[in-house]
Amino acid sequence: MEEKVQNAPNETNKIKPVSDTLLVLNIHTNAVEMVKGIDQDGNLQKIPPKEKRDNDQLIRVDKQGDLFSNFFSNFYRQLKNPSHFNFFKVSEYDAVNTAKDLQQYVDQASPEEKEKLKDYAIQLKNTNPLKNQNTMENNTETQEYRFQPEQIDWKTMEKFGLNKEKLEKMNAMDPLLRGFKTNNLIPITINLGTAVSKMDVRLSLQTADNGEVAVNLHGIRKEPNYNLKFLGHEFTDEDKKNLKESGNMGRVVDLVNPKTDEIIPSVISRDRLTNELVAYRAEYMKIPDEIKGIKLDDHQKQTLLEGKPLYLEGMTSKKGELFDATVQFNADKRYVEFIFNNNQNQQQTQQQSQSTLQNQSKGGEAPRVFRGKELDDAQYDKFKAGQTVYVDGLVDGKGKAYQGYITFNKETSKTDFSFTNPNKLKEKAQTSEDHKTQKAVNSDGKTNEATKNLKEPLDSKQQQPANKQQEAQQKKPVRSKGRKM
Repeated sequence: MEEKVQNAPNETNKIKPVSDTLLVLNIHTNAVEMVKGIDQDGNLQKIPPKEKRDNDQLIRVDKQGDLFSNFFSNFYRQLKNPSHFNFFKVSEYDAVNTAKDLQQYVDQASPEEKEKLKDYAIQLKNTNPLKNQNTMENNTETQEYRFQPEQIDWKTMEKFGLNKEKLEKMNAMDPLLRGFKTNNLIPITINLGTAVSKMDVRLSLQTADNGEVAVNLHGIRKEPNYNLKFLGHEFTDEDKKNLKESGNMGRVVDLVNPKTDEIIPSVISRDRLTNELVAYRAEYMKIPDEIKGIKLDDHQKQTLLEGKPLYLEGMTSKKGELFDATVQFNADKRYVEFIFNNNQNQQQTQQQSQSTLQNQSKGGEAPRVFRGKELDDAQYDKFKAGQTVYVDGLVDGKGKAYQGYITFNKETSKTDFSFTNPNKLKEKAQTSEDHKTQKAVNSDGKTNEATKNLKEPLDSKQQQPANKQQEAQQKKPVRSKGRKM
């Protein structure tokens, strides 16, 4: 069991040894604060630096090198979005003054000087003990893991018909360990004793009150209930319209943490796979400096930080083609996404395209999972051999089930999808060689030397005389009919 980070106990009648504490710099807001701890959801608890402060409110850490390294490694793994912060170790009695001095420096520092502050921040040698084999990205946030595989309640997973091997085949382990929901819907089986229920869900992990890691199921619902308050927020007609059409509400609002009553400025989005409403703290929003070749200015960044959509022209695709699109921060995905228009059908097509990209093979190998649906052994053998396979139980962005045919293209290592069997379409589109002679002679009035003297129409696939009578007709010379004088 991983030891939870806790604040020091209140020992009012004992002389406390001088310990160190942590200061934190939010690299997005440039705010310097004092660290109090981490809540059960992995959010950093912090307090502003003030002169009159009970030091028992601060996190206290051991000065010794090895003990501190172990402590901070544990602390860092439990923290959500650790790459958003720089941490500094200082004496607890100098913390207030140091925080104020550091804030003054940050307020006046140039971007280059702020970058140099990282040299003084706490460096963690190994924040990623589990190698990420499912992504080609090298950014810090992609490689940091909040959970470890041994922390997962595998007995509970087995009750859903899941295990580590299956989740790895579905490329679901990486987002789970990073504290995200699975990218695709995962088919699970729930055995209720008297009945067995099968459903598709997104999975996520969360640290429970007792410190154990719990498995969350995010089931598909028809649509969110916009008439109910969401964490204290009452949706306006414009909010509802935006969430239905684009999936993003489009503004920052104050939400209330039901456990602590803390007011948290946040953005809200709709999970397009499950129709679950998702909130994300505004202070954790990360806006890139550049999107597809377009460098964002301060005004454009501020627009995205406010949760609003931003229309960009002249972006460059991976193929080198120019395109225009609207971009907006999505609370469910936790990054800026493309929104080409508000048409639901195009959104669904975009989701299916993204799912297809996610199901492209790594290194030319045919994927075992397509849009959250795992192929059985017989299907997979045909699929990886390049044959067309029928799959059902797929779910679209509206939660509606559908089915179709998939074929693995070995040359491009991509999965081609069709609602109709492409093999039958080819058969209908091309006239069979066996019927060409029959059609040419019977319908088009053309001549076939082997059957030109036959009087009756040719049968299907017939290219030669079919019996002795037809052979005699074919051998008998045909007299030309001359014109009577």
